[in-house]
Amino acid sequence: MLKKTLKLFAWPAIAGLLAAVLLLQWHNFRDLEHRVNAIAERESYADAVARAVPSVVNIYTSKLVRERVHPLLNDPFFRRFFRSGNMPRERMLNSLGSGVIVSSEGLILTNRHVVTGADEIRVAFYDGREVLAQVIGSDADTDLAVLRVDLDDLQPITQGSADQARVGDVVLAIGNPYGFGHSVSQGIISALGRYGLQLSTYEDFIQTDAAINQGNSGGALIDTRGQLLGINTANIQSEGAA
Repeated sequence: MLKKTLKLFAWPAIAGLLAAVLLLQWHNFRDLEHRVNAIAERESYADAVARAVPSVVNIYTSKLVRERVHPLLNDPFFRRFFRSGNMPRERMLNSLGSGVIVSSEGLILTNRHVVTGADEIRVAFYDGREVLAQVIGSDADTDLAVLRVDLDDLQPITQGSADQARVGDVVLAIGNPYGFGHSVSQGIISALGRYGLQLSTYEDFIQTDAAINQGNSGGALIDTRGQLLGINTANIQSEGAA
């Protein structure tokens, strides 16, 4: 009789214990899920990009160039053998780059090599507006230039502190590579204080493995808070500046 009574109470107890274990495992699973989601949110840099990308512009330049004339064409004897269609002609040379809005009054920072010699500089903004710009200052020693545009409602970028940057920090490059405006690439700071690259007189570069391609020059290198750390200048794997 006692054995039957114990069996009668044992099964509910075991069932209750199993239910408690399953409930505990469920809570542990939910806790793990929340942790994974939190980590995933921390690894997204969407907020940083949203803060910075309206302050980055695409730059398109045009330059009128004259094709080289062969010395023989300066001789009237040889010139009479060429029709006017074969004579040297002028053509437009187009290039592209990026820039960063640093003042709500229309000041844009870019690389000097992006705009040097340009006859026309056109700036395209994140909100779709386009306007002509003029160079108001440039410095060959640092390869920097300042443009001015006559436009309202501009969002200057928030300045970060490059002095506090560390090797291994995550950084984002925003620019106009190959004409794909406001593209973002992600990497880390590979080194600080790089010099001896013969890109400019004064060199104190932040090296990053974030993709820097043709058209990125003059764009923003930002931290994970969307703050400006530097101006993207060159891809050292290429023969020229990016």
